[in-house]
Order: sequence, then structure tokens, then C-alpha cells
Amino acid sequence: MGIWDNFKRVFKSNINAAISKAEDPQKILEQTIIDMNEQLLENKKAVASAIADEKRLERQYQENQALATDWENKAILAVKSSRDDLAKEALVRQKEYQDYSVQFKQQFELQHQSVEKLKDSLRQLQSKIEEASRKKNILIARAKRAEAQKKISETMGSMSNNSAFDAFDRMANKVDQMEAEASAAVELEDLSGTASLEKQFKELESGPKGAEFLLEDLKAKMKAQEGSTVAVAQDSGSKSS
Repeated sequence: MGIWDNFKRVFKSNINAAISKAEDPQKILEQTIIDMNEQLLENKKAVASAIADEKRLERQYQENQALATDWENKAILAVKSSRDDLAKEALVRQKEYQDYSVQFKQQFELQHQSVEKLKDSLRQLQSKIEEASRKKNILIARAKRAEAQKKISETMGSMSNNSAFDAFDRMANKVDQMEAEASAAVELEDLSGTASLEKQFKELESGPKGAEFLLEDLKAKMKAQEGSTVAVAQDSGSKSS
């Protein structure tokens, strides 16, 4: 299983576990990015180790190839020196290192192919994580809007179920009634005050104090009439003399 396939399996497992716990989407997304980067770091270490193995195999291939060449040169030298016995020993060593060289070359080539695939998977993984990081804030914003809409819907549903608005309307009507009653009480109080004032004046007009005023008025009129009579008489006497 490749790096990317393994990562998808682990990532899917973590997401399903988080969703099953009904956690906060924002926390899930942020933690997921953290998990992705940690997984990316582990995969980078694995790829780095694979590259190191590739270089080691390449070095061993080159070393054995160099040794095979060296023993072949020694065999040639032995033949030129008429030392066929040494030439045979050198050729045995040359073949031994040549065989190792071939084997290390095969392993090196296989490792090189594997490393290139791992690098491609690693680049793909890093690209996906970068894309996920960019989308994280968008997903968080969408989750918050959805949560807000859900709460509003639940609140409206709750109000509808428990007749909260009906209770509010009843209280509004009750306040209107209280204001009307208070206004009526003030109006009655004003009427009561006016009636009391009129009653007091009527008592003044009809009571002893009212009669006294009438008497004083009568005396004033009589005095005015007497003065007028005296004036007329004096004027008549002056004319006759």
C-alpha cells in the first residue's frame, strides 16, 4: 500500500471517529490539519530513509564494480607475468565481485523506482494537505453558518410550540387594559373634583353666607336710592327760591 493510500485510510478513520463523537467541526478540521502535517512528516522520514537505502545500494554497486575491475586488471597482470595460477585466483575474485555488483545494481534500480514513486506520492500528499489548509477556513465558516441557522430554526420551533408569542400578545393586551383603567381613574377623579366645586358654590348661594351677600346688596341699593331722592329734593328747593 502506497503512502497516499495509507494516508487516506488513516485520515478517513480519524474523521469517522471525530464525527461519531459529534465534536465541534472547527476543532475537527483544525485537528485534522495537524494530523495531516504530522503524517506528512512521518512520510517524509520514510521517504528520506528510502532515499538513503537507494544511495547505499548505489554505492555498494559501484564499490563491487570497482573491485571486479581491479581484480580483472590483476588477472591481466598475472597472465602477462606468466602466473596463470594467480590469474585464476584473480578471475575468481573478479567474478565474485562482478556477481555482487550485478545484484547490487538490480537492487539499486528497483530501489530507485520505488523512491521515485514515493516522491510522487509525497508530493501528491503535500499538495492535498495544502489544499485542505486553504479550504479549512471556508469549511469552518460554512459550519458556523449552518450551526447558527440550526439554532435559529430550533428557537423558532420552540417559540411556536410553547406559544411564546401568544404569551407576549396576552401581556401586551394586559398592559393596554392597565393603561385604559389608569386613564379612566384619572378622568373620574377630575369629574369628582368638578362636581365638588359646583356643590360648594351652590352651598354658598343657598346657605346663610349667600343670604348675607344678598342682604348687603339690597342695603347698598336702598342707600343709593335714598341718596338719589335727597339730591332731587335739594335741586327742586333751589329752583323755587
